[in-house]
Amino acid sequence: MRTVTLTVNGEEVTATVEPRTSLADFLREERRLTGTHLGCEHGVCGACTINLDGVPSRSCIAYAATLDGADIRTIEGFDVDNVMEDLRQAFTENHGLQCGYCTPGILMSVTDFLDRYPEPSEEEIKDMLSGHICRCTGYVGMVRAVQDVVQQRNQGIS
Repeated sequence: MRTVTLTVNGEEVTATVEPRTSLADFLREERRLTGTHLGCEHGVCGACTINLDGVPSRSCIAYAATLDGADIRTIEGFDVDNVMEDLRQAFTENHGLQCGYCTPGILMSVTDFLDRYPEPSEEEIKDMLSGHICRCTGYVGMVRAVQDVVQQRNQGIS
């Protein structure tokens, strides 16, 4: 067992974890932050994406015991965030989600992406989304949703 101190969604948390506990399992089971979903558990599908020290990361392949001092932000940590709010609305309006299982991880990546690339091309959006697997929607609605948010931001609407 190892004791670690993490900042999770702005709150400092000290916990004792087993070396094999993934960050995703820690967030879901110990912190009850169930917006972080587990899909493939190999870092491929992106359902478990969180921000780790400001960078989108796969929480299923990160061990909680190795993250002492880390700053973690989950989808729940974006409850009051203008870009995330706009993205959620745009995903709904553009049918960018169906079952919603992959959506939190995708929204985590898109939020970071738009911070780094405020005016992405359609090809850049598609390339970013290619790091996530969605088995329900296809990606057309997701691309349109991101384009809508970009357009709103450029027009000063959000």
